[in-house]
Amino acid sequence: MTSYRMKIIGCCFLLAMAGSNILYAQDNYTHILQSIEGYMPKTGKVTIHQDPRIAALIGKARDLSKPLNENEQLRVSGYRVQVYAGGNSGVARQEAEKMGEKVKEVFPDMNVYTNFVSPRWLCRVGDYRSIEEADAAMRKIRATGAFREVAIVRDQIIIY
Repeated sequence: MTSYRMKIIGCCFLLAMAGSNILYAQDNYTHILQSIEGYMPKTGKVTIHQDPRIAALIGKARDLSKPLNENEQLRVSGYRVQVYAGGNSGVARQEAEKMGEKVKEVFPDMNVYTNFVSPRWLCRVGDYRSIEEADAAMRKIRATGAFREVAIVRDQIIIY
């Protein structure tokens, strides 16, 4: 094969890859493959060999409001409201858990996460996709006057 033919085939391949990244439906994917595959005058023939399972996966959307299964959680980047950050002592752990219980008493509908992220114990609240949602929750928590360390933090949140 000449260098010119290799360049043409390479360009077609790159166009196919770029096109497949923006197309989601199975029909569009199939249409693109069919338009690339075949004989091109003065350049050669393009043949695409792929596992049929690849074509079956293209265009399948997943409902993010439902869990993958009962025990599985989907995590995405989002925001939480931090109500406590302590050291790595046993006292800090008890304080973090105490703050979590206090949040649960005042706001029973909010998810509370108390965990150790080296080098400190943290108590964070909520799973918010936008900073506006987190800000609204932070204002509610601050309005109680029971929490002095309240701040919005970026975190991996759980989407069920």
